[in-house]
Formats: sequence, C-alpha cells, structure tokens
Amino acid sequence: MIRRVLRSQGSTRGQMEFSLHRPIEPDRHFHKGGRSFYFFDFDDNIAFLSTPTYVFHKKTGKEVSLTSQDYVLNSMTIGRSGVYKDYRVDHDPMKGTFRNFRDKNISRLRKVLLGERQSFVEDLSNALGQPDLNWKGPSWNCFYHAVHNQRPLSLITARGHHPETLKEGIRVMFEKGHLSRLPNYLSLYPVSHPRALEELGGPSLYGNIPLLKRQALRKSVEKAIETYGYSPFHRFGMSDDDPKNIQWIHDEMVQLKKDYPEMSFFVIETHSDHFVKREVHGSGFDSKQNIPFQQLSLF
Repeated sequence: MIRRVLRSQGSTRGQMEFSLHRPIEPDRHFHKGGRSFYFFDFDDNIAFLSTPTYVFHKKTGKEVSLTSQDYVLNSMTIGRSGVYKDYRVDHDPMKGTFRNFRDKNISRLRKVLLGERQSFVEDLSNALGQPDLNWKGPSWNCFYHAVHNQRPLSLITARGHHPETLKEGIRVMFEKGHLSRLPNYLSLYPVSHPRALEELGGPSLYGNIPLLKRQALRKSVEKAIETYGYSPFHRFGMSDDDPKNIQWIHDEMVQLKKDYPEMSFFVIETHSDHFVKREVHGSGFDSKQNIPFQQLSLF
C-alpha cells in the first residue's frame, strides 16, 4: 500500500512536455562555490524492474525464480529458515542467483542484426511501456529533479553490469521522454562489476555488497571534491528506500563528516508520503526533517 501511494504521487506521465515549462533551479550554494551531489541506488528506488533472481535447492539443485522484491524480503532467511530454508544463493556470475544482473556476452552481429540488448536495458525498456504506477520507484521525483537541474549524480548499485550498460538504460528513459535531458554523471558504481571490484578493494570482496557500496560512496565523495574543488558549502545526499541499507549509508556518512566537517551530508529515506531527511553529524547523531514528497529541492 505504501508503495502504491508513493508512486501514484510521484507520477510524471508526459514528463517531457511538462519539463518544457519547468524552470532550471539554481543550486542552493552555487554562488558560494558549493554544489549539491545526488547519489542513488537504482532497483526499487529509482525504478522497479522485473529482473528475476534465482535460488537453488541444496540437494536437487532445482532453481526457483524470485522477483527482486521477493528476494529482498527473504534474503536474510534463505538457507536458514522460512519458505527458502532448503535453498541456497549461488554467486556464479554466469549461472547463479544474479546472472541477469550481469552483462551477457553479446556479439556485434547479434546486436546489429537481432537488436539484442543487455538485460538491464531490455528490462528497463519493457518497464517504461507500463503505466507509471507500475515502474516508478519512490525516489523517481528526486532523480528527475537531479537530472533536470544537472546536479552531479552517482549511481551506486549492487548490479554487475558495465557502467556503459547503465548509461544505455538511462538513455532509453531520455529517448522515451521520461527525462528532460541526460544526467550529469559524477560516478557510476555497479559494485559487482569486475572493474568496480578492482577499484573498490579487489575480487575478494565480491558478494560483500554493503562494504562495496560504502567504498563506492566514499569514492564518489572524493571524486566530487577532486572534480569540483573543495568547498565547505558542498552538500551530499544519498537516497535509498530499503531500511536495511540506511544503516551502512549513515555509518559511512558519519565517517565522511568527520573527514570533511564543514560539508553537509544527508541520508534520504522514503517513508509513507514523505521523505525523511537526516542530516548526519560526526557524533553519529542526526537531525530528522520530514520533507513533503513533492518538494524536490532536498539539498
């Protein structure tokens, strides 16, 4: 029910036409040398996709397909208790649980002649053909605001696609009129991709999604400072709708606040028909502010 309320209020059907009359909002502290940086998880946050995951019976090896929402709901009990206590997760990138969250080896011939695309692009394209209510995630409006106003933007996702695959999918959103322009990318971290793994600590961390995402968050902040210069007026916010992810985001931002005490750090969690904005402080405590869901100038 919550999901339906959020997405119905976030509907932006005819977004391209609407954006023609939508002014560009200046960054709050741009005149002081500060920028607002937006970081997003993708799945079930920006958009809901039909990409399936799989679990495997411990004895027979029989696989069972799960939606991403079903996997999230049961991820803590797979192999231990509940409906999937007799099943296991397989991290093999080609045949395992998350094989559809990785790129396939598609030849140029198959791309040109058959129009074959990576699963992320195909699933996203199919989702965009559905009513807005079916695919727009709780952070869609915030994502649109960041893209429309060209805020520096990072995607930090557990997926293992090549970064260019993520860009191709976002381009489909633009081409189909759901975005007014292409994002101003700061960084792209599909943390299960081999290139991202190398940058974030090495292949031994494969499967440790919370640690990889924490590393990606820090790397993105460091790249923001490298690219746009140091400013005490920089503001960083990460949006996530999954309560299990909020803790690691908060913990890393506490450390970042200690490293960069003059800058501002926010965790954005969707809640009912509001965003809950938490400003993080070095002490580990934060202040909370409920922001009306349609108020998009979060930082």
